[in-house]
Amino acid sequence: MLQYCDYIADLIRKTLHRDSQWASGTTKIFRAEHVMSDLDPEEGWLRSTTKTITVTDVHGQKYKVTVEALED
Repeated sequence: MLQYCDYIADLIRKTLHRDSQWASGTTKIFRAEHVMSDLDPEEGWLRSTTKTITVTDVHGQKYKVTVEALED
């Protein structure tokens, strides 16, 4: 079955990144890191299609946004 984890995670990161670039002063997002894949820490192979994004707000609090396909 086709899964869209990459597409959805990229769309979320781009939206958060764009929000962090607003000059109006109303943004609450300071930084949205690159999309990270779920890779084996030693060998580097793909363990799942899960994607994560680390987001930092303007106060320095970090958040982990996860995109994961759910089984039906």
